[in-house]
Amino acid sequence: MGDLTDSLPPSTAPQRSAPFREDCWSEDATSTLVDAWGRRYIELNRGNLRQKDWQEVADAVNARHGHVKKARRTDVQCKNRIDTIKKKYKIEKARVTTSNGALTSSWPFFSRLDALIGPTLSAKKPSSASPPLALPLPYWKTPSPAAPSASVGALPQKRSMPAVDDSYFRRNYSAVAAAAAAEAVDEDDDEEEEEEESRWSAERSGDVDGMRQLARAIERFGETYEKVEAEKQKQMFELEKQRMQFAKDVEFQRMKMFMDTQVQLEKIKRAKRSGLNDIYS
Repeated sequence: MGDLTDSLPPSTAPQRSAPFREDCWSEDATSTLVDAWGRRYIELNRGNLRQKDWQEVADAVNARHGHVKKARRTDVQCKNRIDTIKKKYKIEKARVTTSNGALTSSWPFFSRLDALIGPTLSAKKPSSASPPLALPLPYWKTPSPAAPSASVGALPQKRSMPAVDDSYFRRNYSAVAAAAAAEAVDEDDDEEEEEEESRWSAERSGDVDGMRQLARAIERFGETYEKVEAEKQKQMFELEKQRMQFAKDVEFQRMKMFMDTQVQLEKIKRAKRSGLNDIYS
């Protein structure tokens, strides 16, 4: 029984497939998105894209990767993806900057993002950024002149503090300052993103209001057209009624003339017959 148990293969747990997210981006789709957004970003002189610009970017992505319904992207999804890429670039940029050229980024989109938004980040002056409060400042001990020999009644001198070795702070000051500058730039970019988000939301609400006004105008036009058509049908009905009455009157007059003619002919025939009878009699 033990041999039979040992010969059986070990039972393996059924593998569960990873859930599929409809908003996940492939590297090819992300590359197309960066190219489309970068062209529009340069055309706007590195300004913020509006809702119609994001729609054009989404159309460009869908033209190449939107053959399947699940792979189609909206303007909101494209904007959120670009925001995520920007944050990733800032992290990579800060890591490369703090390494003083010792490290390079292996992220495939770093060079393109550096060419697009790198100049805007370097152009900003992080003057408001101050070094962290926890950063200690170096202390230099100034040599004092030789003190006179202590007398019997003199007070004891205070012990001088040893000189602090500031080589550690000199080595890390540039890295800390770069990190503080990157944090200040991130705060400025977050404020700009919030302003862009609010302006974009206002534009979308303005577009919605415009669509509502257009819908109301179309509705009023439909009501006016319906009234005009109803009035036209009423006039056509009246004209048809008058035409039928006219035809009826004409037919009545024709029948009356025909009957009068028949009566006159009958009178003439009777007059002729009576005249012949008088002659023969």
